[in-house]
Formats: sequence, C-alpha cells, structure tokens
Amino acid sequence: MWQYEKKLQYPVNIKTPNAKLAKVIISQLGGPDGELAASLRYLNQRYVMPYAEVKGLLTDIGTEESVHQ
Repeated sequence: MWQYEKKLQYPVNIKTPNAKLAKVIISQLGGPDGELAASLRYLNQRYVMPYAEVKGLLTDIGTEESVHQ
C-alpha cells in the first residue's frame, strides 16, 4: 500500500493576489499561444512531414516544449 501526500515541492505564500498577473500566467501555460499548444502543434506537424530528419527534429522540439509545463 502507498500513501499519497499532496504538497508542493516549494511552499507558496501569496500575500496579495493579483488577478491580472494570474490571467497572463494561465494564458502562457494553456492559452492558444501557450506551451501546451506549441507542443501539440510540433507533435502534430511531424505526422505530415515527408523528411525523416525534420520529422525527428519536430518530435524533439515538441517533446522539449511539453517539458516546459
């Protein structure tokens, strides 16, 4: 059996919430121009790429983009 503890690696103490900044951060992560969208675009484009070298490059870039999340 295992025990799951939901805790952050580094504690976060928010003294004054900033809704505008939160909106910008969220849009960079999951918005149309965010990291997830970029990752999925690269990984989808690899399937229509006729050149194996470029296909590998798109796979590498898409994988790297997915790590940024």
